[in-house]
Amino acid sequence: MGRLSGKVAFITGASGGIGEVTARHFATEGAQVVLAARSADRGEAVANEIRQAGGDALYVETDVTEPDSVSAAFDTAFAHYSRLDVLFNNAGGSTSRDGPLTEAPLDEFWRCIKLDLFGTWLCSRAAIPLMRKSGGGSIINSASIVGEMGIPNRDAYTAAKGGVIALTRSMAVEFAGDNIRVNVVIPGAVTTERVKAFFEKEPHLKKQEEAYLLGFSDPIDVANAALFLASDESRRTTGHKLPVDSGILIS
Repeated sequence: MGRLSGKVAFITGASGGIGEVTARHFATEGAQVVLAARSADRGEAVANEIRQAGGDALYVETDVTEPDSVSAAFDTAFAHYSRLDVLFNNAGGSTSRDGPLTEAPLDEFWRCIKLDLFGTWLCSRAAIPLMRKSGGGSIINSASIVGEMGIPNRDAYTAAKGGVIALTRSMAVEFAGDNIRVNVVIPGAVTTERVKAFFEKEPHLKKQEEAYLLGFSDPIDVANAALFLASDESRRTTGHKLPVDSGILIS
């Protein structure tokens, strides 16, 4: 039996990068996986590949910034699997339009807040009643090292991810009585195609790159952290921050 056998896991941003890798990883550990993403073609393709490999997966088209889309996605998932045990709030990201708050476009601030913070809030809001019906569960939020340290030119993203960390603590206290655990993974730079292109375009990040004591992480490193927090191995862990940062937060 896998470490997630009998569990239903809902993963946002699951059509690529960390979300896709995590969905595949959870499926190999026995989870029934719901892949939530905006890209229908890619999401369906990943879900089909998981099924062909012997796993159990369902794709649901989801925009985590839109309440109606989120509600419909969770309703579809619960109708299909009749329970919900794990939510990985993975969807998010920054763009090169971000910068100092004196210079960054106002719409970039709201884009970050809506996607990274409000999306986490919305999906958790939809998931918690379903987890209560299922007897409890594990919510894994995704933040970033920018929420834990000062990094220039990312003031909008920093605000959003700092909010995710604070929200994690609040939710952990709020819903412990429902047997719902809430933790947050804190990745540093992860070698997705988007991040690699980002570092290539931003020369000032070279100094930051040198501070990763163990080199950049791969998506599977974050997936492994999420797997621990999703599994019963972490049944007494809540309100915890789990960095996957190759030591940059101490360097």
